[in-house]
Amino acid sequence: MWPYPSDEDAIRDVLRLSRGMTYKAALARLPYGGGKSVIIGNPHKDKTEALLHAMGRFVHSLGGRYHTAEDVGTTVEDMDVLRTETSYAHGFSSASGDPSPATAYGVYMGLRAAVYFAHGRDDLRGLTVAVQGLGHVGNRLCRYLADDGARLVVTDIDQDAVGRAIRTYGATPVSPDAIHRVTADVFSPCALGAILNDRTIPELGAGIVAGAANNQLAEERHGAMLKARGVLYAPDYLVNAGGLIDIHVGESGGSEQAVLDRTAHIYDTALKVFARAADENAPTNAVADRMAEERFGAKEKRRAAA
Repeated sequence: MWPYPSDEDAIRDVLRLSRGMTYKAALARLPYGGGKSVIIGNPHKDKTEALLHAMGRFVHSLGGRYHTAEDVGTTVEDMDVLRTETSYAHGFSSASGDPSPATAYGVYMGLRAAVYFAHGRDDLRGLTVAVQGLGHVGNRLCRYLADDGARLVVTDIDQDAVGRAIRTYGATPVSPDAIHRVTADVFSPCALGAILNDRTIPELGAGIVAGAANNQLAEERHGAMLKARGVLYAPDYLVNAGGLIDIHVGESGGSEQAVLDRTAHIYDTALKVFARAADENAPTNAVADRMAEERFGAKEKRRAAA
């Protein structure tokens, strides 16, 4: 749920998000296609129970072709309301609950993989990570990073969230428009998409980008632009798959530890993407796309054979 300026902006975003979800499920080896939905509105002002009930009825009208769960602007409590209208709402409080912790853990594992690939070290002690966005995922990611010895530079439009990060993690605050320029080892976008674009990429102060935000590349060509600058990019739909894994494993009866164990495989998948990209001299996003599409093709071949 987001106050998109227009229907066209909302449609553009939801199509990009659904593509990312499709590729995310494939790389994480989950038995799903990909779909997303958006509600146009300010979640702090426009959200009502009537609106959520209407959303639940709409999701149910699709008969299981589309399932929904908590994301930007929605909460576990919102999913509880949707659940009264449809069994196709997930991440509700009596089941797997909030998927954000698993998402944060997956981003942490992907970020560590990028650091290992770039620098040959398996810890973050003394490294600086610039985190953009301190919501459900960004704040939890900061905990993992701080516990691993990283120095944190943070920003958010919510100054209360920034204050908590300063007090809790000893983070250094910067303004939202400066975070990508901070001299750091890793830039971790955990807000909205399109942060990597023609303006920001030349200004990046970090040699690695690994974060939770969906659709970080404004356009696919920006992956090549990052490569040309020598920046190692961890594709967003690869590293932020933990939430989807949480729902799949958690609602199948798996324990919290089982969720984390499955999510930890993001580390290995990320290393495979980085290594193949280096071998092929290709942008990491293009290689991740091909790896996902190869899995689509394998599924199609199995289906045809059956």
